[in-house]
Amino acid sequence: MPLFWKAYKSDVTSFIEELKANKPTLEEEQRHGRNLLWDKRIDRDAQADYSDARVAQQPYVYQTKG
Repeated sequence: MPLFWKAYKSDVTSFIEELKANKPTLEEEQRHGRNLLWDKRIDRDAQADYSDARVAQQPYVYQTKG
């Protein structure tokens, strides 16, 4: 290993590290946003009712019955 060898750091990694240094609350805000959209409890009974109430689709949806 040369004497002046320095570990490579990509531009993206540098940008993310700088962003986190400038805004320390960023990760907490990301977790909060994820909780709003994705981390939800699933009501298994309602999910079963939805799947039971589903109507089968026709093989060709644009053809009328008749």
